[in-house]
Amino acid sequence: MAGVAASILAGSLVLAACSSSSPDDNASEGAATEGGASTGVVTANGSEPQNPLIPTNTNEVGGGKILDLIFAGLVYYDADGAVHNEVADSIETEDNQNYTIKIKEGWKFTDGTPVTSKSFVDAWNQGALLSNGHLSSYFFEPIEGYSDTEDSELTGLKVVDDQTFTVKLKQPEADFPLRLGYSAFFPLPQAAFDDPEGFGENPVGNGPYKLAGDGAWQHNVQIELVPNEDYAADRKAQNGGVTIKFYDTQDAAYNDLLSGNLDVLDAVPDSAFGTFEQELGDRAVNQPAAIFQSFTVHQELKHFAGEEGQLRRQAISHAINRQEITDTIFQGTRTPASDFTSPVIDGWSDSVPGSEVLEFDPEKAKELWAEADKLSPWDGKFTLAYNSDGGHQAWVDATMNSIKNTLGIEAEGQPYALFADLRTDVTDRKMTGGFRTGWQADYPALGNFLGPIYGTGAGSNDGDYSNPEVDDLLKQAAAAPSIEESNALYQKVQEILFKDLPAIPLWYSNVTGGYAETVDNVEFGWNSVPLYYEVTKAE
Repeated sequence: MAGVAASILAGSLVLAACSSSSPDDNASEGAATEGGASTGVVTANGSEPQNPLIPTNTNEVGGGKILDLIFAGLVYYDADGAVHNEVADSIETEDNQNYTIKIKEGWKFTDGTPVTSKSFVDAWNQGALLSNGHLSSYFFEPIEGYSDTEDSELTGLKVVDDQTFTVKLKQPEADFPLRLGYSAFFPLPQAAFDDPEGFGENPVGNGPYKLAGDGAWQHNVQIELVPNEDYAADRKAQNGGVTIKFYDTQDAAYNDLLSGNLDVLDAVPDSAFGTFEQELGDRAVNQPAAIFQSFTVHQELKHFAGEEGQLRRQAISHAINRQEITDTIFQGTRTPASDFTSPVIDGWSDSVPGSEVLEFDPEKAKELWAEADKLSPWDGKFTLAYNSDGGHQAWVDATMNSIKNTLGIEAEGQPYALFADLRTDVTDRKMTGGFRTGWQADYPALGNFLGPIYGTGAGSNDGDYSNPEVDDLLKQAAAAPSIEESNALYQKVQEILFKDLPAIPLWYSNVTGGYAETVDNVEFGWNSVPLYYEVTKAE
């Protein structure tokens, strides 16, 4: 929409529909916040971040949950996924390719330094630089000057003055402003460039919260956040702080919730799916969210490359009884997938050509597997790696049993104790079988479920999938003059994905969670994350 500002987009880009010990809840009591807000410290569940807390090098939910609390971007997303200006005063364009971004005056990082246009430009350049190897570098690919083959400055970024910078894209992209609330686009203070390693352990942001001080991040235990007294925008903390506890199992977190040692939980264990709504009553949460679950097999893994690999992926997909698993294991908290995105995203369709590969069809599965055996006889065992701290064992066992019983091969789960350990081996390309993957949307658009995962060289392309036709369609979709035309092209991308199956779709997730009697004003957002800053708690 030529010449439109992000403040106007805020009204239109709405959704149609990225055991540890249990310290005392009051271990880091915060001072009373302004405006009559509560002063109790809210405790919530989480997981140990995979990496130091650098926004452009964090692409998993454990770290992302924290970054979204301690940083403020140009825009933010409300509970429904609508876009609102935060640091941005305006985001304007006449051609969807050249953008002028003005930021509001008065913003400061928690070390007292000002947030300027240079804070954004320098952070984006750091995240995009090839030699830095940041996981979210792909998000800067549309900006002129980006290169995934050599170190190159983002020449499309220009600082005009402290409150203004411009962005030139390689091609027109109408939904560019929609992406700018994602953590990859957060600003950074000079301290992040002076000492990146130290900054990652003790990040300085400009969001509604800040780290409580030295030692606030106790690895594999918790991280303590307190309100940022200088934050004065829409997400101002209504409590005395948030302590995110890192749990080894979802059962431990749920038991803490029931016993009053945890205030807010965003992941109910499968052992409680049949009881949590009765146990929590009106404090139970079970609502659709922009979450897609799958598993991935690397493109070059033995028996899974080329034509043989395509046949085996299709056979495995047909061998999974998704409906039975979602009914039996998840008890109404998951829905069998019919595409690679999410039903809560505008433009979603359950009738993309090729989606029949997701249907449970034992005879077709055996036929395809036999065809693959003619190319190269199967040997060995099929494994599926997962993190046991995330409540995945039951569905992995059920999925492996479905594959084993249908195809007559050995198949079993491969547990990792911690999510961070699993992600490290995935990132380092050490996986020897399939591995659990999925996507919690960064911003509410179909393309966010496709480009970052299946584009050649994309930061979350864990299976190293590459298809020039997919890349070309992704580029066309991004450049489409309207969201509707863009979505039509994204559906063509999915037609190819259903043939290649770089990931095997499983189901869509509801966010299942709840909260204790100790807190009020708990609301879960479009992407399954609670709006922690809204939660109130008495001391």
